[in-house]
Amino acid sequence: MAQLTIRALNNQCFCVSLDDDALSAALESELGSPGLSLLVRERCPFLFSARPLFVSPQHMAAMTAVITAIESVVALPAWREMILSQAEAIAREGSGAKGVFLGYDFHANENRLGLIEINTNAGGAMLNAILARAQRACCPEVADAGATRAAVGQLEEGIVAMFRNEWRLSKPNRPLSAIAIVDETPRQQYLYPEFILFQQLFQRHGITAVIAAPEELELSGGALWYGDRQIDLVYNRLTDFLLEQPAHAALRQAYLESAMVLTPHPQAHALYADKRNLALLTDASALESLGVAENTREILLAGIPHTQVVNPSHVERLWAQRRRLFFKPASGYGSRAAYRGEKLTRRVWQQILDGDYVAQDLVLPGERAIGDGDSDTLKFDLRNYVYDGQVQWVAARLYQGQTTNFRTPGGGFAPVYIAPSLRNVERC
Repeated sequence: MAQLTIRALNNQCFCVSLDDDALSAALESELGSPGLSLLVRERCPFLFSARPLFVSPQHMAAMTAVITAIESVVALPAWREMILSQAEAIAREGSGAKGVFLGYDFHANENRLGLIEINTNAGGAMLNAILARAQRACCPEVADAGATRAAVGQLEEGIVAMFRNEWRLSKPNRPLSAIAIVDETPRQQYLYPEFILFQQLFQRHGITAVIAAPEELELSGGALWYGDRQIDLVYNRLTDFLLEQPAHAALRQAYLESAMVLTPHPQAHALYADKRNLALLTDASALESLGVAENTREILLAGIPHTQVVNPSHVERLWAQRRRLFFKPASGYGSRAAYRGEKLTRRVWQQILDGDYVAQDLVLPGERAIGDGDSDTLKFDLRNYVYDGQVQWVAARLYQGQTTNFRTPGGGFAPVYIAPSLRNVERC
């Protein structure tokens, strides 16, 4: 019998599943804290997928190649000058910090792989560390294709080293001692359990960590404070990327005065995550004018779906081509106000024209079966967590509907299993 293909593994292999007991143990004691397992079950029951995702080594290598190519472009002085000259003033302020947890999100299917967006506040890294510790396989061939406990440990150590490096790049004269994990109403956030995991991780490594709303922070005496605790570094989970909201005034001023280190920060968002950047990265002439090498241009044009800024002068052409396009707000996040072209109504189309949107060639997501029923097939995307040009971890998200939502039974974050380790698997 022939070895199973990637497609067959994703359609037929159900021998790996989420071990609920191992998951609870990791959330409660190994990495988390008492009560965290119950919080996850009550707050976000579809956070973790019941099945892993199988990915080919070719797709893994192609994603890394695209990421490396983009990082090389962003490092060009010409790119930085062009992007930052058009950005808001706060984005032109640099602190030395690079920005933690860039998220490079891809769609992949048998025929094509394409980068769909880059995020600067990609959540889920600690959740995936938990998930990798809670997988159960019925055969060693499949089990060996997943992440080892050593790899998970390296991820966690790398996360701490990353935050310490952000501090060292900005404030090299003393060690990092206190981090604030900041988001709006953090205890109401869907991913609040992950904030607790980060807090526990930092504290295990001798770094005080608090979870705070931005209005709980105060700028005083050239320092940022949470109560009587001086904050060295803010792990920024806000989606107000330019810190424009009134509630974020103290955080904004502290950043401008270098009273703390903010990561990720407005400049990282401008350089990477503004979706208008994808239009430049898929414009062969623009890349050539920036001095991008030919082989790098080829990787970008092959690995990123062609993207264009929605321009009123192109209305008729874009409407005619809409069925093969996906429309996204230039500064959007989490797939909010994003639309697949074939489902557009005239009312939504007018909203797109009145807004600030890009149109990206459609790359269909791949699929993963989680059971034998006709309705048990979910879509997936692949998230690469990246820092300083290096891929830290690759995870999948399984979902139904237009975009990832963590509301799908059987869906959620899924571990990635790389197929070359499955040489001896003929059936699952």
